[in-house]
Amino acid sequence: MKKTSAVLLSGFMALGLTSSLASAQSVTTITGFFADTNSNWVNMQDDVGKEITKRTGVLLKAEFAVGDPDQKINLIAASGQYPDIIAPKGAAGVLIDAGAMLDLTSMINKSAPNIKKVIGNQLNRMKFSNKDQGIYFIPNNDTIGQVYFDNDAWFKLQLGALKEQKYPKVKTLKDFEKVIADYVKKHPKTADGKPTIGLTLLADDWRFVITVTNPAFWATGGWDDGEWYVDPKTYKAKPHFFKPEEREYFRWLNHMNDIGLLDKESFTQKYDQYLSKIASGRVVGLIDANWQIGDAVNSLKAAGKLDQMYGRFPAVLKTGIKAAYNAPTGFRGGYGVGITKSAKDPAKILKFLDFLSSDEGQILNNWGIEGKHYRVVNGKREFLPKYEELRKKDPAAFTRETGIGNYSISLRYGDGVKDKSGNYYTTNFPEQILDGYTDAEKAALKAYKVKFWGDLLPKANQFKPIPWAAAWSIPVPQDSALSEFWNREQEITRKYIPRAILADPKDFDAIYDEMLNVMDKQLSKYNDLMTQLVQDRLKLWGVLK
Repeated sequence: MKKTSAVLLSGFMALGLTSSLASAQSVTTITGFFADTNSNWVNMQDDVGKEITKRTGVLLKAEFAVGDPDQKINLIAASGQYPDIIAPKGAAGVLIDAGAMLDLTSMINKSAPNIKKVIGNQLNRMKFSNKDQGIYFIPNNDTIGQVYFDNDAWFKLQLGALKEQKYPKVKTLKDFEKVIADYVKKHPKTADGKPTIGLTLLADDWRFVITVTNPAFWATGGWDDGEWYVDPKTYKAKPHFFKPEEREYFRWLNHMNDIGLLDKESFTQKYDQYLSKIASGRVVGLIDANWQIGDAVNSLKAAGKLDQMYGRFPAVLKTGIKAAYNAPTGFRGGYGVGITKSAKDPAKILKFLDFLSSDEGQILNNWGIEGKHYRVVNGKREFLPKYEELRKKDPAAFTRETGIGNYSISLRYGDGVKDKSGNYYTTNFPEQILDGYTDAEKAALKAYKVKFWGDLLPKANQFKPIPWAAAWSIPVPQDSALSEFWNREQEITRKYIPRAILADPKDFDAIYDEMLNVMDKQLSKYNDLMTQLVQDRLKLWGVLK
């Protein structure tokens, strides 16, 4: 205890000195727009936000996307009036073409030691493109040195259904379907009298690709290249729907609809309605990413509906296919946060971002304030009991109150990387993951004879590294015709995929064939453009000459 007290006292003294120095400087308010959503943002008025302002002299007033973020980015670019910082995700080219963004290359080299330390020898992966090698955005959508202790699989089943059926193996779509079918047959209505939902999807706006179309490549042995399939031998690209295996995935969804297990509102419900259904505990099966359903699952946990939370499985079309969730991509670069030409003090903003990339900033964002949110015991960081309990019971409330995790704005290390004290930078490491599981999850994992849900996935060493990382993360120059691809392709898929899924099974192939024919006529011209971007990235990264 003496050692712990000494460490705490030292931390308090250092914190007090840093805070008093920072509070002596003037506070600069900066504005920002982020293409992601963040329901836990309180304008840096949480504990961590206030501390960051003390240490940097910066207060960020941020706006987060509501609806289609690309539409908002286009409006910002056209207006000529920009926020100080912006994180546009895939719409970066629009802003660069508009002349909105500063090239940060020189500033980073001179004034961002922490960003340079984190990126190491991969600075070229921050460059915009082979033709325009400026660094306009500091990547924040990917992390350095990431280790996936508990990677997410998108085929999810309620723990109560698994328990009732004595934890059956779930390796194929047929296995996944059987758990749902057996449970719905036995429990057609929930305890409050509402119909049990076997499987629901979400087609609201851009989220259509997350639960409706992206799972087609996960279930057929592919990986996430966005709307593309890139041949690993030729590096040629085409829309992933042309892979014959994917047709069979959508045929399976058509079958699920035909036998009454697919939610009839899958293609009409809004995101909040979707989350509300999940949070009610009515939905047996999901095909979705953890980050998209997190608020609903947290609500289940907070309400004590632990059996209505979900186990995660790498279900595939048929035996022999390896689900490639762990296929190694390396650092993807790509999406990030940039400083616009409207910023009055770009140097101070870069120092703010560089602070967030520092050891001090990363620990603050991930763990909070020493003595207030966490303590160091025998050299190891651990949350104080009050916050550890809140983190487990209600993660959203934990983030809103503390601000922990709200400031992953700049370049940072991923799970599995340790700082000089021997502690992990992030809180997502084996001991914490195990400690965060509920009793219902632990019982399921024990039955499946694994420690983590991620242990059910094929390991990374079973796959060859993906040398272009991910096609979706390659910035598309605004002057390229490829910038039109997304809207055109989505118009086609959103028209035909729901029709194919909801059709009489005898009509499925005719609808799917028609979709591919339309794609071939309207989209084939983009294949060569995407192929060129992939090959340009490989040249920029030194893979191709």
